[in-house]
Amino acid sequence: MANVILQTNIPGTSARRGKVRDIYDLGDKLLIAATDRISAFDVIMKTGIPYKGQVLTQISKFWFDFLGSDVENHLISMEVQEFPEPFRSHPAQLAGRSMLVKKTRVLPVECVVRGYLAGSGWKEYQQSRTVCGIRLPDGLKQCDKLPEPIFTPATKAEQGQHDENISFEQCVKILGRDRAEYVRTKSIEIFRKAGEYARSRGIILADTKFEWGELDGRIILIDEVLTPDSSRFWPADKYQPGRDQESFDKQFVRNYLEDIRFNKSGPGVELPEEIVAKTSAKYIEAYERLTGRSFRRM
Repeated sequence: MANVILQTNIPGTSARRGKVRDIYDLGDKLLIAATDRISAFDVIMKTGIPYKGQVLTQISKFWFDFLGSDVENHLISMEVQEFPEPFRSHPAQLAGRSMLVKKTRVLPVECVVRGYLAGSGWKEYQQSRTVCGIRLPDGLKQCDKLPEPIFTPATKAEQGQHDENISFEQCVKILGRDRAEYVRTKSIEIFRKAGEYARSRGIILADTKFEWGELDGRIILIDEVLTPDSSRFWPADKYQPGRDQESFDKQFVRNYLEDIRFNKSGPGVELPEEIVAKTSAKYIEAYERLTGRSFRRM
């Protein structure tokens, strides 16, 4: 069994811990370590997923490189030997799963772009023929491709709470008109480019969530980018509108929790070995299909 890291512990330092990432504040930089923790229904499970943190970090690195000519990002290095001490001395915990990044003022809005009608968007559409207040044509089915990608921002929720969809005008009130229009335009632009590339690899990018930060008056791309944790990826050869799709993410975990009637709150549970192995394999498959490279386990 792989060495599963549920939490990084670097002597002499302290981390802010999210659902998946441990974040170390280094002044004008951050060190972000993606652990193997997995959350479902906003609850962190007791069992980790082997290689998940490495997959997420290396997929983000792939997309940062792919989009490098289109948008500035926060990545400085993923090489542990280039990290400051004491982090450099702990490659067993950090190799392949950590990024040294520029510290920015994070814009307090989740920048969601949807190309297909799924998830909370599908639920809203059934009631009102809208998604986040954006009117859509009648007659669309679950998981149908939208006529054009739409920008559906959301507020950032505290851990354990759900993000809340907001209108673009509410986004303007939070960010200001110029910032809101910039992140909307840029988010849709890179969603289109990434979606076209993913389709060439046999994968549909259904929707995703981008994070943006401000640095010296510039708005740059931050956090994870176009990973199975921040996006819906579907195998194109199995796509069929009118139903849920197979996906390259934690769907095995969600299905298991539904089967055992997990109450979607309180402490997480131990996951069966079979569910853990299938989920790990699905994350690795996403990396290999997207990048065209063999996943290198560290």
